[in-house]
Amino acid sequence: MKVLIVGGGGREHAIAWKVAKSPLVSKVYCAPGNAGIESVAECVPIGAMEFDRLADFAQKNQVDLTVIGMDDPLCGGIVDAFEKRGLRVFGPRKNAAIIEGSKAFSKDLMKKYGIPTAQYETFTEAGAALEYLKTAKMPIVLKADGLALGKGVLICQDYDEAAAGVRQIMQDRKFGSAGDKMVIEQFMTGREVSALCFCDGTDIVPMTSAQDHKRAGDGDTGLNTGGMGTFSPSPFYTEEINSWCMDNVYKPTMAAMKAEGRDFKGILFVGLMLTGDGPKVLEYNARFGDPETQVVLPRMKTDLVEMFEACIDGTLAGKKLEFEDNAAVCVVLASDGYPVSYEKGFPIKGFEKFHDDEGYYCFHAGTKRSGSEIVTNGGRVLGVTAKGATLKEARANAYKAAEWIEFKNKYMRHDIGKAIDEA
Repeated sequence: MKVLIVGGGGREHAIAWKVAKSPLVSKVYCAPGNAGIESVAECVPIGAMEFDRLADFAQKNQVDLTVIGMDDPLCGGIVDAFEKRGLRVFGPRKNAAIIEGSKAFSKDLMKKYGIPTAQYETFTEAGAALEYLKTAKMPIVLKADGLALGKGVLICQDYDEAAAGVRQIMQDRKFGSAGDKMVIEQFMTGREVSALCFCDGTDIVPMTSAQDHKRAGDGDTGLNTGGMGTFSPSPFYTEEINSWCMDNVYKPTMAAMKAEGRDFKGILFVGLMLTGDGPKVLEYNARFGDPETQVVLPRMKTDLVEMFEACIDGTLAGKKLEFEDNAAVCVVLASDGYPVSYEKGFPIKGFEKFHDDEGYYCFHAGTKRSGSEIVTNGGRVLGVTAKGATLKEARANAYKAAEWIEFKNKYMRHDIGKAIDEA
């Protein structure tokens, strides 16, 4: 079969790499792709939001399955557009992708159906938000309602910081229209866990756990980013917790979406906080996480395309999902200055040292080809992933591999997975 993947980041590279390994697949396309994806797929110069052009391409090239990697096209209705053409596509429809597209929607859904989450209030005017903050308990979390590339969340320690955050989101429009509405919620403490789940509208099957590191600097300092690294599995996410989450979070979320007439088919990403009062939902995403995908898929033994097909066909209940009994760590190599401002166009060296069969992977995020060279083309440039028998071994391998890559202004955190040492 022929598969088209929509997107051009590290997540899509990992998906394309895994899809290409399926015996069901004869050809992989990726639109628009990047300099790394071209090693496993034919890259097509069509933007992720060009729905008609993408659908035209899928029809002309007799693509059997299109996989949507990114949040923007999902929330924009790309699945609906493909289905209207009779094209087979993996991902939630627009009315279900709203679970990520609107923080206010997802929080209201959780409140209505009793799914555990932090207490919150929603605001459409900066003045009302600022008044609320005067009596709110600190620290507190501000969230732009819409999509903001994973950066629209501000953790504020006191009133002055929170007031400045409200002005950034709602008045200065730092995140554009994502800040038309804002959620202010209680700050939760505990271990964070990312749970990526296959969904077929009725049933839900969680993958192995992972943990992301969002802040730009070591020790979880600095600004929020799209993710600076991750590890899998989380030693804090036990079988007991997984069972509890199935009964109190995952299944109720699927049932809630169905009750609302928004059957969810695709990947549901559930961000959890393991608090002293039990697991609570931090956020939902309507697609694979980035960079969580780069540690989850290398450990997956089950054919990824078979899982996609089962989600579309509503046959997930009969599928067995298996993962290797090992660990993986991903360290993001970024351009110095990310996520604020950074330079592009620097040549990258060291790719030849990575070999999948040895458990070392280099997933491209912000790269492009320039003549005979591959150069930096984004804030997050590469996701260096390594496996190991244990998390500590995987972490050591990942940092060893991160040194193989050279480019000007290379920046990374040095404490990805440090929580492993405390487990």
